[in-house]
Amino acid sequence: MKKIFKFIKIIRLGLFSALFKHNVAASVEHYNVLTALKCATVVDIGANRGQFSLIARHRFPGANIIAFEPLPKPASQFLDVFANDDLVVLHNAAIGKKIEKCEMHISAKDDSSSLLPISELQEETFPGTKEVGVIEVKVSPLDTFVKVDDITSPALLKLDVQGFELDALQGCETLLSSFNWVYCECSFVELYTGQSLASDVIEWLYQKGFRIEGIYNHSYDDKGTAIQADFLFKKSAAHS
Repeated sequence: MKKIFKFIKIIRLGLFSALFKHNVAASVEHYNVLTALKCATVVDIGANRGQFSLIARHRFPGANIIAFEPLPKPASQFLDVFANDDLVVLHNAAIGKKIEKCEMHISAKDDSSSLLPISELQEETFPGTKEVGVIEVKVSPLDTFVKVDDITSPALLKLDVQGFELDALQGCETLLSSFNWVYCECSFVELYTGQSLASDVIEWLYQKGFRIEGIYNHSYDDKGTAIQADFLFKKSAAHS
């Protein structure tokens, strides 16, 4: 039923071209969040095939989108989707605290792949996401690719990195003050071995001057336990 409603919303928003031509469905579940924002720059970390970048482009037609996706296949599809969009740049890399090569744990559903090992709880909670292999990927801090002058305000930093959120945020630290908002998927339970949980991410961003503005797209298991959600953080006026 959820897929049917998503398909209907994609059609209503006129985002069917990428779906029919490239089999990439825009992340319309984030539409209501983005309608409350104004953005001149969107940095999309964990871009996969461009699902979030598609809804960001729909909401912010003139924004510069700087995206990051370490896996070759979805990165290739992303490039196909945005082949005619000169305001979109994709880097085939993951964001982390230092420049290194790391193993990416590939999920049977590739948008559930992670730089952290996939736990049994992940597969139990989201069937069809077990690990099917590993690949070496490039990891670097955000300022390896992006400079302060590349980030026109107001700016949004989006992360969907499957348990690697805190590491990725720490890799963005030198540029974090350039962003007005951070939009990040966080987990309440350990879906990836060794991951930081929502409370860790909230505390770290709080210390950097970001406060929770809203919580969206909650996910629960069949027992009603909260599993994860998307958190919107806004830079406090004192840090602006």
